[in-house]
Amino acid sequence: MPAPSDDLVIAGGAGADLTIPASELRWQFSRAGGAGGQHVNTSSSRVQLSWSLADTVALDAVQRSRAVRRLAGQLADGVLTITVSERRSQLQNRTVALERLAATISSAIAPPPPRRRATRPTRGSQQRRVSEKKQRGQTKRLRGRPGRDD
Repeated sequence: MPAPSDDLVIAGGAGADLTIPASELRWQFSRAGGAGGQHVNTSSSRVQLSWSLADTVALDAVQRSRAVRRLAGQLADGVLTITVSERRSQLQNRTVALERLAATISSAIAPPPPRRRATRPTRGSQQRRVSEKKQRGQTKRLRGRPGRDD
């Protein structure tokens, strides 16, 4: 469980980890709605974690452009904001927010999968498909009204 005040380390592929300095993470806290009784009116357990893709030193140019393109719908002026209020504890919400940010960034900067090579169906698979279609048609034909010839 990462500590909220530490740098955020995101495990990358092939041993390449990405480290976001704690100084780049902006925290805001507010009262969360929902269940919690009297406790909810006195504690600021809702967490907003913001991170600016435009100002970060953690990403290189390729990772930054990939992240901006993939997260375009979630960015506001180049800033990614994660909001968490599902736990009653601020510390737990902070931990969940860090985990969500790490997962979001990890998937956003991941390299694209290799291109699919087009293949042709085998002769056997084509024959099986056609025979299954004929069998299915025969089954449906037998469901018709008796005495009706198609």
